[in-house]
Amino acid sequence: MGFGAHSYQDDPRNAAIKININGELFARDEAKISVFDSGFILGDGVWEGLRLHRGKIAFLAQHMQRLFAGAKALDLDIGISQAELEQRIQDTLSANGMTDGVHIRLMVTRGIKATPYQDPRVTISPATIVIIPEYKSSTASPGLSLFTVHVRRGYPDVQDPKLNSHSKLNCIFACIQATKAGADEALMLDPHGFVATCNSTHFFIVKGGEVWTSSGDYCLAGITRSNVIELCQENQIPIKQKNFSLSDVYSADEAFCTGTFAGLTPVISVDGRTIGSGTKGPMVEKLNALYHQRIEQL
Repeated sequence: MGFGAHSYQDDPRNAAIKININGELFARDEAKISVFDSGFILGDGVWEGLRLHRGKIAFLAQHMQRLFAGAKALDLDIGISQAELEQRIQDTLSANGMTDGVHIRLMVTRGIKATPYQDPRVTISPATIVIIPEYKSSTASPGLSLFTVHVRRGYPDVQDPKLNSHSKLNCIFACIQATKAGADEALMLDPHGFVATCNSTHFFIVKGGEVWTSSGDYCLAGITRSNVIELCQENQIPIKQKNFSLSDVYSADEAFCTGTFAGLTPVISVDGRTIGSGTKGPMVEKLNALYHQRIEQL
């Protein structure tokens, strides 16, 4: 199924998965939450996408740190400890007999409301915790096409882009605009016109043997992004987190996106401009190999 960096192969095993809602397992067709849930009414919650590889969840500690930090910022009480939440995830995987090739969506909302209203004080239940594990493998992409959209990654005093919240309307607007333009994903700028990130992945370019990514001021603290930065530092690959413009992008030697689901995906065109040779370049090949090596060593 084609959705840019999140293209995946349908797996019939997913019809029989068990989904965990607040510690109880439900068949896929029976997994439901209240229409009064904060996540449904308001998008009030935080979430993480996790990857199970050969019996281990990749970078679980980093994902948990980001989830709990986001919940604290929202003054949202998850209601159980990190250790308890990790055990709940493992129990869900065990109940499904899952050991590899699984993508997990972990969602935490503020809970059920007494009435449809935004004030957290009308919440009448503990947090809602949903764990959806699916067999999901990324389908190989020769390269993504990006389109620069008008929707910006905004200032943190409007909606902090570092929060991995359920409220993703700006990213959805960006995704729609890019799709209507015939592209795979949206490239989003910051309020100053510099490149920030994509609507659902992080963005890098390669220029003269250097790897560039945004300053990080206007994007989520990406787990795969941070691992790629560390891999560059550990392998003597020049890496810069800096402001750069679309002019730099159009003249780049290579470009790629990063994300938990697909890892590193090459970008072959931006706004109709071919990037480099229009194919996966040597730096992306090298970093992709290093990233997979890191995953295997977990």
